[in-house]
Amino acid sequence: MSQRNIKNQNHETDQALSEQMQSWHQQLPECAHKVLELASQKGASSAELSVSGSRGLSINARLAEVETVEFNQDQSLSLTLYKGQRKGHVSVTDLTDKALEQAVDMALAFAEHTAEDSFAGLADESLMAQQWDDPQLYYPEPFDVDRLVELSLICEAAGRTDERITNSDGAGFYAGESTTLYANSHGFTGQLWGTSYSASCVLIAGQGELMQRDYWYDSNRQWALLSDPEMIGKKAAERTLSRLNPQKLSTGKMPVMFAAEVASGLVGHLMGAISGGSLYRNASFLKDRQGEQLFPEFVSIYEQPHLIAGVASAPFDQEGVATRNNVFVEQGVLNQYMLSSYSARKLGLDTSANAGGARNLRITSTGETYEQVLKKMGTGLLVTELMGQGVNMVTGDYSRGAAGFWVENGVIQYPVHEITIAGNLNDMFRHIIAIGSDVDVRGNTQTGSILIEEMAVAGA
Repeated sequence: MSQRNIKNQNHETDQALSEQMQSWHQQLPECAHKVLELASQKGASSAELSVSGSRGLSINARLAEVETVEFNQDQSLSLTLYKGQRKGHVSVTDLTDKALEQAVDMALAFAEHTAEDSFAGLADESLMAQQWDDPQLYYPEPFDVDRLVELSLICEAAGRTDERITNSDGAGFYAGESTTLYANSHGFTGQLWGTSYSASCVLIAGQGELMQRDYWYDSNRQWALLSDPEMIGKKAAERTLSRLNPQKLSTGKMPVMFAAEVASGLVGHLMGAISGGSLYRNASFLKDRQGEQLFPEFVSIYEQPHLIAGVASAPFDQEGVATRNNVFVEQGVLNQYMLSSYSARKLGLDTSANAGGARNLRITSTGETYEQVLKKMGTGLLVTELMGQGVNMVTGDYSRGAAGFWVENGVIQYPVHEITIAGNLNDMFRHIIAIGSDVDVRGNTQTGSILIEEMAVAGA
């Protein structure tokens, strides 16, 4: 088959699949209505569901050859039925009429075997989102296999120009779109359609036991805003080469700066500790601490769920409750918890419209650039990689493996590895002394580098 015919076939296939996605998008409301009606007819006192369809194309090139070309297309339904205060839940991928009826029957059967829970049920009907502006999450592009292959090869090649780069885990591009609908027996129906694009490159430098590995990536809802593939490859190479010939550190206490790409994890630990599930299970060191000063006054942490084209933008949460701009930490004070309607009932509080988590989380900056934060630290440890899960959310104790760079007088001196950093999140939060303006904008939680006045560092 000629190259031209292959391109034509790819285009025709993509057009057919795109039309199928549009068909799914249009059919989801009918599917949801059908299931909710069945549930009511069969004796459910209330019901809620999420139904979705998605497709994606993933390309990976390694050592100048295409390693994988993967296409996926999926649909699924997650259904929760209530019989009074008893709940049954099922998830299925077959959306035929027969399969949907079986799903309803199974959920009702499960509900018969669960214990009554006085807090179970839908979110209050008065809290349902009534109307909203389009969050503009959908920026479709043709799924062009040839183009993604070409970009993957370009990306990896740009990262392998230095002879010290000795191997590669590959460079890849992903393009995907999804449509998701939530509906419940209050009569609420809300549907979102979004796209996602990403590119990454993972490289290896050195030989034998001296090998080092690092990466870089970018992601965006809009293809046009994705970073240039050559830049991603070069950035991956730069990061990998900077880790060559690492040294070990002596054990001691010192300032620790979390680079922006890992600093979001610190915010994540806070959000985990103030989430309703952790609180009502008594599994959080922040239980009953609303209103306390946890951070310096310059720290505020908030969500913006209505950002246009935001990573996690949504006008309603996973219970249909209208989302809002919550401020979780205001001038250092724990202002509110992150709650769904269920966890709110358990705690005797009101939902914060956070079923499914926070959306587009932000933390205020003290205004310094990356270089200025390094200078403010003076001499200490810059952490660029974290390993392990050593965080105790009940006590706040923190201990994780780390790698990064030793810094003297605000200047990076050499890479370091095989380190453990330790502290307690209470102390770490309280002793933040700078948050950089070098915000990593790729994820749901966006923050700059975070400098902590002192932590325990264990080396060789």
